[in-house]
Amino acid sequence: MYKILAYITAYCDKNALDACLHGISNQSYPVDRVFILDNSPEPLIISDVSCLPLTVKNAQENLGIAFGISEALELAVKGKYDFLWMFDQDSIPAPDCLERLILTFDENVNKKCLSIGIISPTPIDSRTGEIIQPAVFKGDHFEGFPVDNFNSPYQCDSPITSGSLLAVYTADSVAPPDIRLFIDGVDLDYGLRLKNGDYQNIVVPNAILQHTFGTPVELCLFGVNKIFQRYSALRYYYICRNHTYLELSFSKGFYKFTCVLRRLQFLGSQFVWIPMIETENKLQKIWACLRGTYYGLMGDLDQQFSSRYNVLSYFKQSEI
Repeated sequence: MYKILAYITAYCDKNALDACLHGISNQSYPVDRVFILDNSPEPLIISDVSCLPLTVKNAQENLGIAFGISEALELAVKGKYDFLWMFDQDSIPAPDCLERLILTFDENVNKKCLSIGIISPTPIDSRTGEIIQPAVFKGDHFEGFPVDNFNSPYQCDSPITSGSLLAVYTADSVAPPDIRLFIDGVDLDYGLRLKNGDYQNIVVPNAILQHTFGTPVELCLFGVNKIFQRYSALRYYYICRNHTYLELSFSKGFYKFTCVLRRLQFLGSQFVWIPMIETENKLQKIWACLRGTYYGLMGDLDQQFSSRYNVLSYFKQSEI
């Protein structure tokens, strides 16, 4: 039996945290301990929904997912755990999820002699039924990985963080997530760095994770229904900053130029979609995209999001 530490990033949603905890405690393969980083300004009251030993850190400020994973990985190394099972609070694993992940790990290590970094379930958005695709890096950008056969495990560059089972031995050779990334793109960066470090990341189709992803809204465009995701200004900022920074960092040679063009094209598309799909704070969200893209192009991850970042305050400060 492997020794497994589960980790949850919690933030202001007790019901989601309880559901995630219940899903972890209900596994057919046992988890040894759960570590929770509670980023809520007021500490959440954790219900007795799990008989598992808990370690809870109350940050009382939002330290982000990357920070939490780094803390959890350090705890896993010190506690000599074999795996770190990572979760966002809005995820619920199927009862046999962990068992299927472990089985796939054993099969690939023992029979195929692969060095495994991450074994990931298949995340499904519980509201839309859509599969959240893992990512591959295509020269100058990340894109969803197209899968022809969902019956067999398959390799990718970067599975999503939530539900992923990380082999703790990778900590000896691959640095933990950059805490400055905060929330978005953490999985893209960490997964690809594991892959570049000669570890394989594998997605298991029959290991299911229910996961909410943004706030979906369906629009009919030219007779075709399409689902878009709504986000907060904070999320728009980190999506634009981190994806721009990471894609530019991983691009080589001429691909750096095409990467810049792609990111500017994406920024322009936000000027179109945000007014169409968002219902509030539209100007602030557009401004968040602009600032995020700028700092991503500049390679500046030290500039974190502030709710004060909006067009009007910027120009007022510029006039002083």
